[in-house]
Amino acid sequence: MVDYQSKPQILEHLSKSLTVTIYDCKWIPSSARFVALGSYPKTTGCLQVYELQGSDLKLLKEVEKPSSFKCGSFGASSLADRQLATGNFSGKLQLWDLEDTKTPLFDVQAHASIVNAIDGCGGQTRGYGPPEIASCGRDGCVRVWDVRQKDAPVAAFEPSEKDDARDCWCVAFGNSYNDEERRILAGYDNGDVKMFDLRTNKVLWEDNLKNGVCGVQFDRKDIQMNKFIATCLESQFHVFEARTHHPKKGFTSVMESMTKGTTIWSCRHLPQNRDLFMVCGGDGTLSLYKYRYPDQRKIKDSNGVETGVAGTVDLLSYKNLSTQPIASLDWSPDKAGLFVCSSFDQCIRVGICTKLNKVG
Repeated sequence: MVDYQSKPQILEHLSKSLTVTIYDCKWIPSSARFVALGSYPKTTGCLQVYELQGSDLKLLKEVEKPSSFKCGSFGASSLADRQLATGNFSGKLQLWDLEDTKTPLFDVQAHASIVNAIDGCGGQTRGYGPPEIASCGRDGCVRVWDVRQKDAPVAAFEPSEKDDARDCWCVAFGNSYNDEERRILAGYDNGDVKMFDLRTNKVLWEDNLKNGVCGVQFDRKDIQMNKFIATCLESQFHVFEARTHHPKKGFTSVMESMTKGTTIWSCRHLPQNRDLFMVCGGDGTLSLYKYRYPDQRKIKDSNGVETGVAGTVDLLSYKNLSTQPIASLDWSPDKAGLFVCSSFDQCIRVGICTKLNKVG
């Protein structure tokens, strides 16, 4: 008998309705717990810790802070410490010990106003370089912070004209394959995508995707650049081939369109398989894609200069979970296919993707 459902399926394991708005959620590494970050109705910050207990979600901890939380990351913390970095609506970047949240371990005014996104790197057992956090904000600045140095950023990429600053919506680390190399992707509201080289402190590459860039991510942080994704307004996302950089044409890419008019809020690569990724739709839909590499990843142009060749993307599965946008999603680093996501219907959901090991 043929199994007509041999493809992966996205299943909702459980959901919990909340009285707060959640902007970001992150699994606590090496545990069955996750953190939900957001805002109470009175615009104070909400930090909640939940634990999976069978078919139920148990609230272990709830903390209220003066300013709403916008984003979080465990990337700059070791597995032993598991300290949470957060960005809030007041422009502050903070580092928290989840066992004692009275005062932050690290507290700095990172941006003039809201911190839109942060990403951490260098804290885990794999990878290289110092523990750093990249932040981006409404002031158009991208800054890199070393959590051991509290007075000033170790790198800053700021707009030349403050009046013409574009809102920077997303940021991501990558190419951290030794102690010297590390790069940052940043996406802006006018469609700009920029790649900054932290070794040379310069803009390595930039392009305009014609729609505001809501999310960026490398498929892996701790390897030489392989590929990266940028998701946009107006239902588009672009997958860039990052192995070959042409001096004039830059990185080649393939564009995929989803349901007409849907904002794609973010993308998340599966930690156990870098060629599978989930995109979060503004219509409340999760879509699982697989990237397929071309037969040749680079060719020579008419001038004999190597240029990259983009592959293709296949839609493996999709599921509508909500009537409101899915604002954030995080894969479990320990259990393949397990994820947590939050949406603006004030619900937090835990789901499972099945048959990921059978994807050819």
